Amino acid sequence: MRRPGRILSLLFLAALLLIASFGAFWFGLVPQRYSPLAPISLDEPPPWFLDMRLAALRRDPELCRMVLHEPQISAAPVPDRPITNGCGWVNGFSITAVGGANLGADKLTCGMSAALALWITYDVQPHAVAMFGSRVASVEDFGTYACRNIIGSEKWRNLRSQHAAANAIDIAGFRLEDGTKISVANDWTGSDSKARFLHAIHETACNYFRVAIGPNYNKAHHDHFHYDRGAFRKCQ
Repeated sequence: MRRPGRILSLLFLAALLLIASFGAFWFGLVPQRYSPLAPISLDEPPPWFLDMRLAALRRDPELCRMVLHEPQISAAPVPDRPITNGCGWVNGFSITAVGGANLGADKLTCGMSAALALWITYDVQPHAVAMFGSRVASVEDFGTYACRNIIGSEKWRNLRSQHAAANAIDIAGFRLEDGTKISVANDWTGSDSKARFLHAIHETACNYFRVAIGPNYNKAHHDHFHYDRGAFRKCQ
């Protein structure tokens, strides 16, 4: 009969192995060829284990070129800028359209690009059609890459923002095909259709991005949604 100490040691090792395996998937360290999950596809609604499938894109430029294609997204790879002092990017893309809507994002990681395409295609556009009878024509943003620390929080101000790795986007609003303009700054508060639209799509963003924060988070985000796929998770 095994002694209790031996059993506890085996359980501890098993727990460590489980944590290490989860971490490897979480940080995109497992190449797609070794993953038990099928590659992500923008042609289909989000599948099970979406986060891990998106994470697998992190270090796989060849897979990214296969995944990021029209009509779901218009994307072109940009040369890497090796991360120095916390700033730079790897496996980045320039985005001109996503989910049928125009967008000007000059540097955005592959995983973020795919997540954004899925969110716009399968949540933002359907909500726009259902609530306004018109599709989104363009997405207005405050930028993607910026070599800076996190702002708006004293607790995290000494840490680099995900913007510093081109792994984040700040979305300010939308313009519909019928000319309707919807902005986070002007339309978040209230109970009209614009406010309901913004709240509805922001709530779904947590399915695609690890951090999805907006006006309810702090004053620094009163006029935009911040979305990223960093190491932490926060939805508010």
